[in-house]
Amino acid sequence: DLIERVERLLLRHEELKLAHTLLQEQMQGVSQERDSLRSRLNAARARIDALLERLPVDNTPGASQP
Repeated sequence: DLIERVERLLLRHEELKLAHTLLQEQMQGVSQERDSLRSRLNAARARIDALLERLPVDNTPGASQP
């Protein structure tokens, strides 16, 4: 009985090690995707800021100010 329980524990340990490795790989991929999206967001912000800089300023009376 004890040998059977130890063998089950060893099998469960191996299963958990494999699951842990797979989760680490998945987390690494998600982190890379997050970093890529963050980079794209920053680039988009920079482009929008550059476009906003090029917009003319409306100095007419009654024009709403941001």
